[in-house]
Amino acid sequence: MTYTKNGKTFNCPIEAALDVIGGKWKPLILWRLCGGIKRFSELQRELPGVNAKMLTRQLRELEGDGLVMRTVYPEVPPRVEYAITGFGRTLVPVMEALCAWGLEYLGIDDEGTCRCTKEGRD
Repeated sequence: MTYTKNGKTFNCPIEAALDVIGGKWKPLILWRLCGGIKRFSELQRELPGVNAKMLTRQLRELEGDGLVMRTVYPEVPPRVEYAITGFGRTLVPVMEALCAWGLEYLGIDDEGTCRCTKEGRD
């Protein structure tokens, strides 16, 4: 059976999920945003190795898929903030489970690391 969403065809729901949140940066962006609203520069600082072009592209894709909301404030200079949407928050248990799996894989015993709170991610 095939599924279609946003002009894309998927052979299974897992393929669709990986299309939306797959890659190196999207899960990390969502993980950072689940703790609260962030400006672009904050995200870039918290994600070492991501360049501005890649971060912009990933944020636009997440916004297009309804996982991230972008708010532009009419100020000079313009202020732009990013927040995880309610739909994006449905991924928090999945990300926490991935974090717990990663800790187990690494042989680390630190359950607090995988809570979606500011303290848990820093």
